[in-house]
Amino acid sequence: MSQLKSYRDEPGTAREYETVFILRPDTSNESVGVVNTRLRGIVDSLGGRVLKLDNWGKRKLAYEVKKELRGIYLYWQYLGTSGLVAELERNLRMLDSVIRYTTVKIDADVDPNARPSDMTEETWAKAAVTAADEEELMSGASRFAEAEAKEEEDDVDVVAGGHAAAAPTESSGTTDAPATDKEEE
Repeated sequence: MSQLKSYRDEPGTAREYETVFILRPDTSNESVGVVNTRLRGIVDSLGGRVLKLDNWGKRKLAYEVKKELRGIYLYWQYLGTSGLVAELERNLRMLDSVIRYTTVKIDADVDPNARPSDMTEETWAKAAVTAADEEELMSGASRFAEAEAKEEEDDVDVVAGGHAAAAPTESSGTTDAPATDKEEE
């Protein structure tokens, strides 16, 4: 693809952009990685450079978007041309997992050598991993679910034959105490 430039731009400069897009909340980490790889290829092929990439995690939306109340937020900061933004947004429109996106021009006539990129392979891998839902973290609901699952595991004992049997509880009436005189009569 050829690099589209505006006549307003100074020769040898680029524009700095930020793009935030929201993925469906049920998008797997592998799918997030595929979306990031696709967009990275577009930026690289059009002569741009990614400065920063961040996965903000799963958050509650301000209002319902495409029947979703939550979404996975991804933040991209990059250098490029106006043609790069048009191609990036065209691809975001085609992806089914993207429910909303927005791009903002931060600065024009930026010297590409003056803006260092702190992107490494580790950063790319980290951006593909989505953290737990913020509401679950704040309310502690995930900790309660883990505690309940642990209690259910403790209630079931495995018998030598491989079958699961419920452990005796106080309400079942069985005890290991010796029989009393009244029970023998």
